[in-house]
Amino acid sequence: MIHALIAASLALTSVPAQAPAATDCSRVKCLALTFDDGPGTYTPALLKTLQKAGAKATFFLVGKRAEKHPKIARQILAKGHAIGNHSYSHAALPHRSDDEINEELKLAQQAIQKVTGQRPTMFRPPYGQTDDRVLNFAYQNDLSQILWTGSTLDWSLRDKKKIKAAVLKLAKRDGVILMHDVVPQTVQVMPEILKELKKRGYHLVTVPTLLRGKGPVAGESYFRK
Repeated sequence: MIHALIAASLALTSVPAQAPAATDCSRVKCLALTFDDGPGTYTPALLKTLQKAGAKATFFLVGKRAEKHPKIARQILAKGHAIGNHSYSHAALPHRSDDEINEELKLAQQAIQKVTGQRPTMFRPPYGQTDDRVLNFAYQNDLSQILWTGSTLDWSLRDKKKIKAAVLKLAKRDGVILMHDVVPQTVQVMPEILKELKKRGYHLVTVPTLLRGKGPVAGESYFRK
């Protein structure tokens, strides 16, 4: 009897735990919250808020800032969020030469991969400024271009109530909302935003989850401003 109990116990402990099923955005109301320009000093507080709410997000990292805050960049991935390339120095790419565009994307890829161990497959152009040349170099660096369906303009508002109102106004099924984790007011009001979005039935997911396994594909552009 004792041997049988031990065998049963070993059998149970040897069964690997199953990972939670991914959210199916074809069946439920999904929304992707995205944060640009980090990582920064406010990012850890945002990560704690997202974790407490059970929400996932996508962070588009500036290469230089990833180098400056490597531990925070790693925390983003460790918490189950998605990361993307936001250029190396946050340059307005269409105003740069071909070599400069390629260098901005390439250096950011290298910097982010070095500090996180993951090479981004997504790219968001700084200021949303892009053109065919930028998209071509994104393709050459194995990146898809991710824009958004609505921007909060939180960098300009700098007001918690206004930022919250902007997010709630822009929220829609399969939407992609642009914010910044370097704006303290955005981070401060996020608990209220997440609570209200969940009350409205939204599942807060990463951009890859929102794309339902159909992408992102290098050289393609997703969503519109």
